[in-house]
Amino acid sequence: MTPAESRGTYHHGALREELITACLALIESEGIGAVSLRKVARQAGVSPAAPYHHFADRAALLNAITARGYELLLGEMRRAVEAAASPVAALGALIEAYVRFAHANTAYVRLIYRPELTEADKDPAIEVQTQAGLRLLADTVAACQAAGAAPAGDPAALSTMVWSVAAGLAMLIVDGPLEHLTAERGSTVPELTGQVSALVQTLLLGYATSASDGR
Repeated sequence: MTPAESRGTYHHGALREELITACLALIESEGIGAVSLRKVARQAGVSPAAPYHHFADRAALLNAITARGYELLLGEMRRAVEAAASPVAALGALIEAYVRFAHANTAYVRLIYRPELTEADKDPAIEVQTQAGLRLLADTVAACQAAGAAPAGDPAALSTMVWSVAAGLAMLIVDGPLEHLTAERGSTVPELTGQVSALVQTLLLGYATSASDGR
């Protein structure tokens, strides 16, 4: 049986999912540079022509995966905010959710950080998800401001700080030594992320206390 025949009974959507799964595995094992539709087809065990039934080119496949990555990340972030006990805790939870996702889904994150490879401007879903994530962060910061736990006015500074902390930790996981460094000190990435999250929350709670005391 040929690869094409072995996939001949797949539902139309099932082959698309198989190709996405194969591409993610290829990114994990060999990096984004190794991705081509031919190699993805080989990884999935289908004919070289099969991917073209679902994706016009390499960028279209990477776009689809990136859009899904953003969607999954946004879901994690929303659930973290909804479960938090306070606006300050929600900001800490956003950091932890972002880093937790990056730790478990490095292939998605590699693509999210390489928009020039995915041609994100050609896929409206990517921009929609990106803006939704930024709004969630801004809304959470605004809730901290309303609770007196963050300076009033333009929320951009605090939003940028939280985003930078989360994205920086994620990048250190994907392309840096964070896993190795935490292991050397007898810790783990989740433990370190929790400590960073707690520090951010402590700083905000300290501001709230100072503000309420009039200092």
